[in-house]
Amino acid sequence: MATVLLVRHGRTTANATGLLAGRTAGVRLDAVGREQAAHAAARLAGVPLVAVVTSPLERCRQTARALVERQEPAPPTRVDARLTECDYGAWQGRALADLAREPLWSTVQVQPSAATFPGGESLAAMQARAVAAVRETDAAVEAEHGPGAVWAAVTHGDIVKAVLADALGMHLDLFQRLAAGPASVSVVRYGPQRPEVVATNTDAGDLSWLRAAAPAGDAPVGGGTGPVDDRDGVGARS
Repeated sequence: MATVLLVRHGRTTANATGLLAGRTAGVRLDAVGREQAAHAAARLAGVPLVAVVTSPLERCRQTARALVERQEPAPPTRVDARLTECDYGAWQGRALADLAREPLWSTVQVQPSAATFPGGESLAAMQARAVAAVRETDAAVEAEHGPGAVWAAVTHGDIVKAVLADALGMHLDLFQRLAAGPASVSVVRYGPQRPEVVATNTDAGDLSWLRAAAPAGDAPVGGGTGPVDDRDGVGARS
């Protein structure tokens, strides 16, 4: 199928002060976060995105705008509520240092499949809706633009990790082993046999080689040759 770039939003004012923002309105990128979003956009400027789908929260919309501004032509952008942040319920807006003393914190760390936030949603429900959004959009992108198409999903750290865990065939209880830093880019390709996780949590390196990536197929025995940058014929995986 097509290639999806899972892009986490840049750093926010809440990230910088150690607060769990959740779905709190008005949480925006700080100066560092705006620079991070611009850097991610520069990395993707050589990749012709056919669509950008974003969480409705402002920090993701800001990051998505940064990506689109570096694209020529600008791809269509739409909001998918299923990519929004986890509903942390009563935890929302609280300091992470205080939350670490809550009994539920240990469950979130070691058995997230059993974690439901008070007054909010479960991590399992969060994963189910996010994975459905990404897989459905990916299939629609391929149907419209072909198997070589590349699109971006701009979302949140736990969402990125949950989607990656599904693509890797990992149980949700292992998803805390993954990382998704601010404005990081992870790359997933949903092939006919299985998903292929090409890269995770990247924050540097040219990604223009994605323009020449062949559609996902059978896994090459022995590892294969890797992607080739169509500008100079040199393998250029980030």
